Amino acid sequence: MVNASVSSSMADRLDEFGHIAASRLRSTPAPGTATIEDLAQANAIGKPICELIDQSLVEKAMGFEASVVAARILAILLPFVTKHRLGLVSGADGMFQLLASTVRAPDVAFVSRDRLPQGKFPTEAFPSLSPDLVVEVLSPGNTRAEMSRKRIEYFHSGTRLIWIVDCPNRSVAVYTSPSAVRVFNEEDTIDGGEVLTDFSHAVAEFFADLDFGNDTQIS
Repeated sequence: MVNASVSSSMADRLDEFGHIAASRLRSTPAPGTATIEDLAQANAIGKPICELIDQSLVEKAMGFEASVVAARILAILLPFVTKHRLGLVSGADGMFQLLASTVRAPDVAFVSRDRLPQGKFPTEAFPSLSPDLVVEVLSPGNTRAEMSRKRIEYFHSGTRLIWIVDCPNRSVAVYTSPSAVRVFNEEDTIDGGEVLTDFSHAVAEFFADLDFGNDTQIS
């Protein structure tokens, strides 16, 4: 029999994390007691990837469609960043310690050279810095409240630009603050704002792989 107070505490945490599914919250170690070391150990074992949220291990919502689109966006951003020697681009396994009790793993992230400690590659597994650009590709398990919390955390820690990518609608919501948003659709061209000056790309190309096998050429 589950203790009523434990059940209530668990429900409260799920609400705090954005009304996420209970299956995503790891019970070991007990929520509210997890450490950076626990996070490293959990992710060393295998998938799904966990994030550390308020000293709790939470499995990141994942899906094949989101993974493919994230990979495509990374492939688009990386040549531009590399060519202009702007900084680093990371994928879904790249994690950032935003707060002492919180480590996030954006699907794609860009960190400018100026933000790197002394301009050098960080050696920590979970560097204590916030990406300039965060890209989150929505998976079926993500909730609206969860993504709102993520935006607040990222911007609070210093992130300047967030792209929330919606695969079913083939759109990108571009945030310059937790609530300031502009939506770009498939027929639009997206730019990097003040974070990636002179970067621009057709939004449709973010989703090009989703048409694989439909006689649509993938560039």
